[in-house]
Amino acid sequence: MKESKAVQKTETASWEQLPWRKLEQHVYRIQKRIYRASESGNLKKVHSLQKLLTRSHAARLLATRRVTQDNDGKKTAGVDGIKKVEPHLRLEMAETIHPKQWKNQQVPPVRRVWIPKPGKPEKRPLGIPTMRERAKQALVKMGLEPQWEALFETRSHGFRPGRGCWDAIEDITNWICKKSKYVLDADIKGCFDNINHHHLLKKLKTTSENRRLIKQWLKAGALDKETFTPTEAGTPQGGVISPLLANIALHGMQEEVESKVKGAALIRYADDFVVLHEERAKVEQAQEVVERWLEGIGLHLSPTKTKIVHTLQTGFDFLGFNVRQYAAGKHRTAKGPNGELLGFKTLIKPSKESQKQHVRKMKETIRSLRGHPQNHVIAELNPIIKGWANYYRTKVSKKTFCTMDHILWYQLYQWVCWNNPRKGMKHNTQKYWQTRNGRKWVFATEEATMVQHVNVAIKRHWKVRGPASPYDGNWKYWSRRLQDHPMLVSEKAYLLRQQKGKCRRCGLYFKDSDVVEVDHLFPLSLGGTNDRTNKQALHRHCHDQKTAEDRSYKLKLEAEVSQKETAKRGAV
Repeated sequence: MKESKAVQKTETASWEQLPWRKLEQHVYRIQKRIYRASESGNLKKVHSLQKLLTRSHAARLLATRRVTQDNDGKKTAGVDGIKKVEPHLRLEMAETIHPKQWKNQQVPPVRRVWIPKPGKPEKRPLGIPTMRERAKQALVKMGLEPQWEALFETRSHGFRPGRGCWDAIEDITNWICKKSKYVLDADIKGCFDNINHHHLLKKLKTTSENRRLIKQWLKAGALDKETFTPTEAGTPQGGVISPLLANIALHGMQEEVESKVKGAALIRYADDFVVLHEERAKVEQAQEVVERWLEGIGLHLSPTKTKIVHTLQTGFDFLGFNVRQYAAGKHRTAKGPNGELLGFKTLIKPSKESQKQHVRKMKETIRSLRGHPQNHVIAELNPIIKGWANYYRTKVSKKTFCTMDHILWYQLYQWVCWNNPRKGMKHNTQKYWQTRNGRKWVFATEEATMVQHVNVAIKRHWKVRGPASPYDGNWKYWSRRLQDHPMLVSEKAYLLRQQKGKCRRCGLYFKDSDVVEVDHLFPLSLGGTNDRTNKQALHRHCHDQKTAEDRSYKLKLEAEVSQKETAKRGAV
């Protein structure tokens, strides 16, 4: 398959002038063919298409753009210290990641960075590759991901395009809503740090050049403050391809358990998983099967964190949600498929630990802003509240949201009292809390309004359809799912519906992995309004180009105004 003339001409174009729409369409056509070939079991064709993709100029340009413009960690440097790549250097980078040069390039170690675990004193190690290695990883992932998307198990939801933790929770709901179950609440000890390299490389089923390069990444080692540490096992967290490699390593566990324990269901999100069955003996048998299977890839279950529980007794926490069934009378009980009364009701709510972490984060944020103006407090807290509430909006969370608002009121009142120690309660409440749109006790100013948890509407999430994948070509289905994504704020969801799931600048459908940003059609700096009629949803890279054009236009207008004023002064 030869590249089109438009794609072949990209070697002489500047970065801003590249035909990105045609490049993406060309790469996606190859990825869809890889997916179809893998789905039909034609491994020879998969390898041929993967070689074609990694050598494609279009794929190398898109891989470079992803790590230098789109990724959130683009400004985090590796051992080379590079945080930013200018447009003309991006074209050079796209040439240096060609597979022909892989043999001559030595893979440098990753830079070790320690980040705190949420709500825990421990820290998680991240391995940050250099910018060039990130681009190479993105290029290899382009060919490897569609191959494995056709192979991954249907109840594996973590770090996969188009899927998320809400799909895993819905899967659990479907398995327990009509019958109480015993649950193996399992935890793999140090999953990412202990995966056996030999087993992983043997399992990849990719081209020899891809396998050699992935082996170099796995064996590259880590540099922590001038101290080099070799990596004999594990996939370094922080790389572009690391989540995919971990998923490949854990692939097959669901099939192993469900084939040997009849009636069991294993639901997995990355390295977190649960096993469900009606009988405790079967769950214990499933635990033994899992332990034997994990030993083959160098992993073990954590004895302190792995336990067997019942959904009608204590329930269990999974991905920040608490899953439990409660005894209920005939008026509140759930009903079976034939209308029979089950005697219980399944409720999935935010877990107690998640609530504590959220309260602690709001408290620390408010305390750090003592002495700051009210607008600053609102601006800092709104993203925290929106993000937490949107994550839990798909389940029974309204009562929890009311509790969070009640706690937040007292936290804000303490901030108000600290700022106004000599004023009474009546003065403070009238100054900082207002009535907006019929709602009382709204923490607001004339310019900004505090978001309340309870105002985030509960919106049910529909699980992804069977083995569906973004590489199957059904763009209407995937763009509709993206519009209903739980973490999309209402403004972005509205714009996506108006634009029918497409970017107005490049005309391509938004994908789950794309970063969606809101742009003003007529910039605010030039007198544009902040209404939705003056807004559009764009890809992050499209937004960067639009912002650069707006800036050039503004400078041009300023120059014209300056010339006119100079001419007037000269005439006088």
